[in-house]
Amino acid sequence: MASARRPTLADVAREVGVSAKTVSRVLNEDGPSSPETRKRVLAAVARLGFQPNLMARSIRVGGPDTTVGLVVPDLGNPFFGAVAGGIEEAVRDRGLTLLMGSSADDPEREHTLIRTFLARRVSVLMVAPAVGADHAHLKAHRSAGMPVIFLDRPGSGLTADTVVSSNRSGTREGTAHLISGGHRRIGFIGDLPARLYTRRERVAGYRAALADSGLPYDRALVADAHDPEGAARATARLLALPEPPTALVSGNNVMSTGVLTELARGRRRDVAVVAFDDVPMAAILEPGLTVVAQNPAAMGEVAGAVAVERLDGDRSRARTIMVETRLVHRGSGELPPPRR
Repeated sequence: MASARRPTLADVAREVGVSAKTVSRVLNEDGPSSPETRKRVLAAVARLGFQPNLMARSIRVGGPDTTVGLVVPDLGNPFFGAVAGGIEEAVRDRGLTLLMGSSADDPEREHTLIRTFLARRVSVLMVAPAVGADHAHLKAHRSAGMPVIFLDRPGSGLTADTVVSSNRSGTREGTAHLISGGHRRIGFIGDLPARLYTRRERVAGYRAALADSGLPYDRALVADAHDPEGAARATARLLALPEPPTALVSGNNVMSTGVLTELARGRRRDVAVVAFDDVPMAAILEPGLTVVAQNPAAMGEVAGAVAVERLDGDRSRARTIMVETRLVHRGSGELPPPRR
C-alpha cells in the first residue's frame, strides 16, 4: 500500500476552488482576500492537515526562517535540556521555534550541523562549542546581522555574545566549604580533555581555594575521566593512594555519577563530596549531595533575551554574561574530617 501523500498548497486551492496564489496570500497575510475566502481557506487547511513549508517560503522571499538553531554537545545531558527549555521560554512570545541538534562534542559534526541550520536560514544561531571547533566561518553571518550566541563555553575565532556559568568562583566556593570542614587532602575529578573551558575554569577555582588556605596543590590528587565509568575508576585510584584524599570535588554531573557509584560500591561514607552541577536524586541520597548548582534554565533565558534584543536592532559590542552558581548544602560536604 502506498504511503499517504502530504497535502500541498495546490490541494488546498483545489479544495476551496481558488488559485494557489490566493491560498498563499491568506496563509502569509501578504495580500488582499475577503473574509469569506480567508475562512474557507483556513477551514480547508485544517481539514486536509496542510503544513506550510516555512523553509521554502523563507528562501522565496529572501528572509530568515522563524527558528533558533541550537547546537549542543550531548542531547542526553539534562543540563542542555534545561538550557533549551530556558531558550524556548524566552523566544516563544517572539514567535520563534527552537531547533536542536547534537555535535557529540565533535568539531566536524558541529560544523556540519551549523551548515544545515544556516541553509535553513535560521533567525538565530546558538552553539555550545565542541572542543577544538573553529567558528571563524561564522564571521560573515554575524556581520550580516544574524545573532550568534555561545553557551556554556566561549567560541573560537569569533567574537560573539557568550553566556556561561561562574565556573571558577563556584568551584572555589565548593572547595573552600570542604576546607572549612577540616579537610586538607581534597581530590578533584574532572572531565577530559584538560583544555575544555569549563574544566580549566573549575580546576582554577579548586586551586585558588587551596591557595587561599595555604594548602599545596598536589597533581596526584587530580584525576581525569570522560564518562561515569572512568570517573568511578578515577575515584578508586585516588582512594587507593598511600595518602588518599578525605574529600572529593567532582567536576560535573557526569563525573558525579561515577564518583557516587564508586563510593557506594565501596561503602565509603567517610569521604566528603562536593559536586559541581546538580544531579537527579541528589536531595534524597543519604547523605544528600552537596552541590555547586548551576542555573541552566536561567542561562537559556538570558541567551534567548540577548537573541531577541539583537533581532530588535541592538548592535552594541558582543558581551559575555556570567550566570551565578550557588552552593547547596545537603550533607555530603559536611562530614567530619578524619582524625589525624
